Amino acid sequence: MNQLMFILLQADLIDETVQTASAPAKMNLWTMATYGGPIMIILAIMLVIAIYMFIERLVTLKQALEEDKSFMNRIRDYIHDGKIEAAQKLCKDTNNPISRMIEKGISRLGRPMNDVLVAIENIGSLEVANLEKGLVIMASIAGGAPMLGFLGTVTGMVTTFYNLSLNNTGTIQLSDLSVGMYQAMVTTIAGLIVGIIAYFGYNYLVSRVDSVVRRLEARSIEFLDLLNEPA
Repeated sequence: MNQLMFILLQADLIDETVQTASAPAKMNLWTMATYGGPIMIILAIMLVIAIYMFIERLVTLKQALEEDKSFMNRIRDYIHDGKIEAAQKLCKDTNNPISRMIEKGISRLGRPMNDVLVAIENIGSLEVANLEKGLVIMASIAGGAPMLGFLGTVTGMVTTFYNLSLNNTGTIQLSDLSVGMYQAMVTTIAGLIVGIIAYFGYNYLVSRVDSVVRRLEARSIEFLDLLNEPA
C-alpha cells in the first residue's frame, strides 16, 4: 500500500513538472520592448523628453496664470496719485508676465500713447515666446514617434523576408516569421503610444498658452484705459 501511494505521488509530481515545462511564457511589457530592437530605445527617450517638457511647461504656465486680483487696482491708484516709482516697484515684486508687461508700459509714461502701446506689445510677444519654449519639441515628438514606429515596421518586415531567404528547406517555419513580425508590431504600437501622448500634451499646452495670451491682452487694454481715465 505504501509503495502504491509513493508511486502515485511520483506520478503527480512528474505530471506537474511536464505541465510547467510545457506552459507558454507569458508576454509582458519588457518582453515586448526587447523584441522592438534599437528603435524602442529612441522611442523611450522621446517619451521621457515629452513627459519632462509637459510637466515643466505646465508648471511655468500655471505660474504665469497666477495673478493678484488687486494688482491692476493698485496700479491704477499709484498712477492716479503720481506714485510712478511705487507702481514700478509693485510690478517688480509681482514678477509675472503681466507685471513685466505693465512695468514696461509705465516706463514709457509721458510719451505718445502709440509708443506705450508698442512697448507693451513687444514685451507681450517676448513673454509669449518664452512660454512657448519646448512646444516645438513636443510637436516634433508627436509627429516623429509614429514615423519611427513605422520605420520599425519596415525593418521588421525586412528581417522577416531575410530570414525566409536563408531557409533552404522549402518549408516556412514560424520561427522564421516571429522575430521580424514582433518587431514590426511592437514598434508600431510604441510609436503610436508615444505620438498620442505627445500630441495631446502639446495641444493642452497650446490651450494654456492661449489662455495666457488672452489674459495679457485683457490687462494691456485695461492698462491703456486707466491711462486715459481722469485723475
